[in-house]
Amino acid sequence: MAIYAYNESFVNEYTHPMTHRDDVSRMEPQRSPKPRLLDQVRDRLRTVHYSLRTEDTYVEWVRRFVLFHGKRHPAEMGQAEVEAFLSYLAVERRVSASTQNQAKSALLFLYREVLEVHLPWLDGVTNAKRGERLPVVLTKHEVAAVLSHTSGVSGLLARLLYGTGMRLMEGVRLRVMDVDFERAEIVVREGKGNKDRVTMLPASLVEPLQSHLVAVRALHQRDLDEGFGEVYLPFALARKYPTAGRKWGWQYVFPSVKRSMDPRSGVERRHHLDEKGVQRAMKQALRDTDITKPATPHTLRHSFATHLLQSGYDIRTVQELLGHKHVETTMRYTHVLNKGGRGVLSPLDG
Repeated sequence: MAIYAYNESFVNEYTHPMTHRDDVSRMEPQRSPKPRLLDQVRDRLRTVHYSLRTEDTYVEWVRRFVLFHGKRHPAEMGQAEVEAFLSYLAVERRVSASTQNQAKSALLFLYREVLEVHLPWLDGVTNAKRGERLPVVLTKHEVAAVLSHTSGVSGLLARLLYGTGMRLMEGVRLRVMDVDFERAEIVVREGKGNKDRVTMLPASLVEPLQSHLVAVRALHQRDLDEGFGEVYLPFALARKYPTAGRKWGWQYVFPSVKRSMDPRSGVERRHHLDEKGVQRAMKQALRDTDITKPATPHTLRHSFATHLLQSGYDIRTVQELLGHKHVETTMRYTHVLNKGGRGVLSPLDG
């Protein structure tokens, strides 16, 4: 069954099953229609402050689940339908374990948070087991080669990712106020797990970043002169501080080249840089340097951690800089270094 061949009219037409109305009910004043299922999912996701990216992903999985079962309402379905959908993804679509678990998380949210249906069987649906994979890491020479083939804003951001250990989205969402040149540090806000942390600001990036911010400030001033200049503020800060969105400190360090319409509020703003530009620049740099490793901008974070450990820094320090909750997550980089019980000399070499 092809679950991807659908059209957008489904969002506008699919509602809860209609009930029959008799002549008496027609005499009653009409009530506002109940929100459509996907609108309910979006509203609930926004209520609990899920990101826009998670919102789009969860809505898409709910949509696919419903279409897979012939547009039946989820309230009419149960364990058999959920397991059939997840099995379809694994067997026929051959999605990865993480993708299958993502679909399950979306359905869990649908039933628990939107439909408010207690389904103990859903906890029993087994998560797909993810294989243990070593992170892709570039050598210092390879990193230098890749960075030398990047330029402009994408090149500056790539250097910042490697120099600080930030994730790509943490880099593009960086605000001006969170860069402290005097203390040579960067505050990473709302990282993975909604946690803040502090990392270093490389001395070699101070001057390039300051020059970049001069151009960004001029762009922000132009937006203000044209009646714009307001940036997105998280949660209820926009209501609490109505003018904060126009302040320089709240602006993105890496803003988009053009303004766009905010999909949630409908306000025209200048959002942060599209991360796809950095991904394309990284891919092109790998081609130019003939590096065959399947590296991405996230590989720069892996390389940051590995190279710190190679330099002899304590693993707890590296854990703090990366923002890992458990040190076991950071310890996987010791396997890349062939340490932790496997740093032995081969008998052939002996």
